[in-house]
Amino acid sequence: MYRIYMIEDDQGILEAVKARGEKWELRVYGVGNFRKILTEFSEIQPHLVLMDIGLPAFDGYYWCTELRKLSKVPIIFLSSASDNMNMVMAMSMGGDDFVAKPFDMDVLFAKIQALLRRSYDFAAAMPVLEHQGAFLNVENGTLTYQDITIDLTKNEHRILCLLMENKGRIVSRERLMELLWESDCYIDDNTLTVNVGRLRKKLESKGLPGFIHTKFGVGYYIGEESA
Repeated sequence: MYRIYMIEDDQGILEAVKARGEKWELRVYGVGNFRKILTEFSEIQPHLVLMDIGLPAFDGYYWCTELRKLSKVPIIFLSSASDNMNMVMAMSMGGDDFVAKPFDMDVLFAKIQALLRRSYDFAAAMPVLEHQGAFLNVENGTLTYQDITIDLTKNEHRILCLLMENKGRIVSRERLMELLWESDCYIDDNTLTVNVGRLRKKLESKGLPGFIHTKFGVGYYIGEESA
């Protein structure tokens, strides 16, 4: 089932779209906290975003720009501010389509279906992993934290990706070495230690101390270790 993240503060419109989405076998999620949109986005991993322009705290243009730093997920703007200037602005900020309010529900969902077909027949949206406000773009190998983009080496990206995918669980040193071997990269136990050490220093220098934890003699993990 496709997931849609609807960034909209009008509860009536949100509930109407949710109800129609069920008929189209689409799961629509509303915003829980308008200051934690990026965190919610990473948790939901939506296939498409519906974005209003007028929002609490920051407007839709701001959030579209922030999402575009992390993902190529399709974004449809919904707004009563449907003059040419706002339409052009929405497209230039990274939007894929614009639907003026008030809108016909059938037209909106026809556009959603068309955009989903175009997007997922040929390419999947980029998955994004999040921890402590840091967002890892799995496709391009970058980590974003507080508007800072942290470039990672291929090994650093592979290590961090595996750790974030297994948040709260210990990843053994052997599994990490196997992962790097699979990429045709020669690595031994000492080389892994060096790679993790460099990654830690890089994260610490960008304001993320203690991001990676060590389970001595076993491996590494991020987040709270699960029992």
